[in-house]
Amino acid sequence: MNRGGGGAIRVLNVAEKPSVAKSVAEILSRQSGGMRSREGRSRYNRVFEFGYSIAGQACHMLVTSVTGHLMELEFDDRYRRWHSCDPADLFHAPVRKSVPQDKQDIKRTLEEEARTCHWLVLWLDCDREGENIAYEVVDICTGANSRLNIWRARFSALIDREINEAVQHLDRPNKLFADAVDARQEIDLRIGASFTRFQTMLLKDAFVLDDTGDDRNIILSYGPCQFPTLGFIVERFWEIQAHEPEEFWTINCSHTSDEGTASFVWIRGHLFDYSSAVVIYEMCVEEPMATVQNVRNQEKLKYPPYPLSTIELQKRASRYFRMASEHTMKVAEELYQAGFISYPRTETDNFSPNTDLHSIVRDQVAHPNWGTYAQRLLDPEARLWKNPSNGGHDDKAHPPIHPTKFSAGETNWSDNHKKLYELVVRHFLACCSQPAVGAETTVEIDIAGEQFNASGRVVLAKNYLDIYRFDSWGGTLLPTYTIGQQFVPTTLTLDSGVTRPPPLLAEADLLSCMDKAGIGTDATMHDHIKKLLDRSYATKDANTRFSPTNLGEALVMGYDEMGYELWKPYLRSMMEADMKSVSVGAKSKSEVLENCLQQMKACFLDARANKAKLLDAMGTFFARSNRPINEAQNSIEAVRPCAACNEAEMVLKRRQTGEFMVSCRGFPQCRNVVWLPGSVSEAAVTGQVCPTCGPGPVYKIQFKFRRRDIPPTFDVDHLGCIGGCDDILKELTEISRFGSHNQTATPARNQSQTPSGVRQGTSMQDLHSGFRPAGQFTNGPTPVAQVKYSAHHVENPAYHERLIQRLTGGGSSINAKILHAAFLWEDDVQNSAPRGRGARGRGGGRTSSRQASASASAGRRGGSQGRGRRGRGRNADGMMFVAATGEPVNNSCFICGDPTHFANVCPNRGR
Repeated sequence: MNRGGGGAIRVLNVAEKPSVAKSVAEILSRQSGGMRSREGRSRYNRVFEFGYSIAGQACHMLVTSVTGHLMELEFDDRYRRWHSCDPADLFHAPVRKSVPQDKQDIKRTLEEEARTCHWLVLWLDCDREGENIAYEVVDICTGANSRLNIWRARFSALIDREINEAVQHLDRPNKLFADAVDARQEIDLRIGASFTRFQTMLLKDAFVLDDTGDDRNIILSYGPCQFPTLGFIVERFWEIQAHEPEEFWTINCSHTSDEGTASFVWIRGHLFDYSSAVVIYEMCVEEPMATVQNVRNQEKLKYPPYPLSTIELQKRASRYFRMASEHTMKVAEELYQAGFISYPRTETDNFSPNTDLHSIVRDQVAHPNWGTYAQRLLDPEARLWKNPSNGGHDDKAHPPIHPTKFSAGETNWSDNHKKLYELVVRHFLACCSQPAVGAETTVEIDIAGEQFNASGRVVLAKNYLDIYRFDSWGGTLLPTYTIGQQFVPTTLTLDSGVTRPPPLLAEADLLSCMDKAGIGTDATMHDHIKKLLDRSYATKDANTRFSPTNLGEALVMGYDEMGYELWKPYLRSMMEADMKSVSVGAKSKSEVLENCLQQMKACFLDARANKAKLLDAMGTFFARSNRPINEAQNSIEAVRPCAACNEAEMVLKRRQTGEFMVSCRGFPQCRNVVWLPGSVSEAAVTGQVCPTCGPGPVYKIQFKFRRRDIPPTFDVDHLGCIGGCDDILKELTEISRFGSHNQTATPARNQSQTPSGVRQGTSMQDLHSGFRPAGQFTNGPTPVAQVKYSAHHVENPAYHERLIQRLTGGGSSINAKILHAAFLWEDDVQNSAPRGRGARGRGGGRTSSRQASASASAGRRGGSQGRGRRGRGRNADGMMFVAATGEPVNNSCFICGDPTHFANVCPNRGR
């Protein structure tokens, strides 16, 4: 392998973003006097080259980047189209990770550079997501060069100290972190896709969701984090709606002296019973003398905040600046990439003992606004310094968010950049400071046996409050009181009020709810909130308070009515706990995937079975549309891939007339169809795959037949396969072709008519059976089952005999003879039609010999392309049937009218 740079090790360094790659290259190239830059295959991801020394070893460094995730997890092509499969199949459908088309240039750059390198150093963000991206890079690079030595650089800020420290202490990537993200991605993909398709296909055509009428492209998405987040908003909204105002009464009093005024509050708070409140108030009025029972003076401390984590950054930016969490993270990311703050995605809220906190404070001494405070903080005589408290959270990847470089405000910064940088700096200085000290006084008095108290506070030392302008801590200074002192209140009033509902959830409160419930991660919570707004499931007002839209409320109401807590945080919080277990090696990725998807598929199937409640909930808020509901897309089940078009699935459907069929989803472009026996009363696709038939998988179907329509030797319940291997299903299909005494042929929508009138399609025709078992025939007028026998059975005498045995139940030979006599070959029957009298079925179509030939040919191809259902006794094929006595049903040959023979032996046949 070529060792560029005079035998130096060639090292390919890959960062997560182009800006990070540039910063890393600029920092590391300073000791070699600079770097050169060239374009990669992608014009946005340049390659930087320079010399460097790692642990004394000369290296030729190449630094480039990706743009976030290099690969996408997606279903195989046959499952990606919305109508390609039953949404339930997505819980086990094959998935794959691949590089999308728009990132192929980045992939080619990595492959070309990796071929000439010895080491691969991964500079991806040091969290689970970054680790997952790192392994995507590893897969691409090792595919081009399997001998690469893989290293991981761990850093938290784009500053000289951190970057040089990281490259001199390289580590190995963490596969467990990557596995945890893989598990989460697959779970989210499967759950989200299945529920989203179910909701959208069920609801969007059933209701008018958009007043503009442009609602055909609406996507009613479901996300395992998104819906519990919506649930918090809806639950608070319902709590407000359910609130019933109640009037209450309270007693208040005040006392004014030369030192000021003290306001005393009733220790009972308030009473809802007016009579009781009036009685107590009158007692106080009759004996108004107040006696001081207790005076407490104590020192109080107000502690500075814990070091700043991502969730706290979002909450405080929302509370102080009304900044949306999504925008907060965008601005924070830009400050990080420019090197002004540390990595903004962290769960950690305590600093490592090895962190040089004084150095970070020292960088801020020159600032015109908070530089003086930073100087005081470093002065030992001021006694203002206090090591930051431990918040109890450590993600083992990044320190708390803190400033990494001084700035008095860059020219390209917006107001939000300045605000967020100021928040990070002031928060850091505050958490390194002593708590505020105050003196609090509480006075308790008694009036006619009722207790009242008043509190006052004076701040003795502001300490961290001097720098953290976002916090306040004050109070009223009380007059001086002594125990036993008596006075008459200046005012004593009975006041009324009304209970108020809780407020709508503000963004900071919503983030707290998500954090406590374990919904999402610190780095993804803002994305879930944004999706709710983008999907029009919720709205946010100017005070960052959320309200559900009708759509959001209807969806939550529907699942709530079902009795499932899919909108509650419990399921997702358990999933997040499982992801954490994978990241520490306590559980395997496969174990978590299996358990979670099994649980969620059961929820999905139950939800789909109870979809009427979701429809009812939507009907509460939206008008029904006149468009046909695409209900079939939710009730049909995939049986096998379509061998005709090779694009869609063959699915089990039930027509309005009750018959079952298996047809291609691609109709009308693809008209492939398999008609199932008319004797089927119930059918459901199972998870069992036929080991014989292909192309697969071909799923077996659980059939239930009507007992009156099948011979006694057949079971009512049958697990069958439509792939061609199932002899029982073939026999029942033949029996079903005997025709029905009460039904008329109805051509399928997905079977076309040729100019000659022959239906072009596939497989079996759905003719109901009028069968009565041979053993039940009497000497009365009850006819033998009408039998239509196709020409292709001439080639299958064994099949012929087996069918006879099935029909007779293994009974007397006379019944077998009767049935043998009744089986007339279709081509013979067609030839028996008299000239000038084309036989007609109930459909009224004239049957020609050409049509008969086409039908027989179709039969040999495996399907019966019938020309309509036949009536009793005499039908369009010219078949006559006999009773058990051997007498013709209609008592005459339909050609010549002679009652002594059948049409197949009529001497006038063919004339």
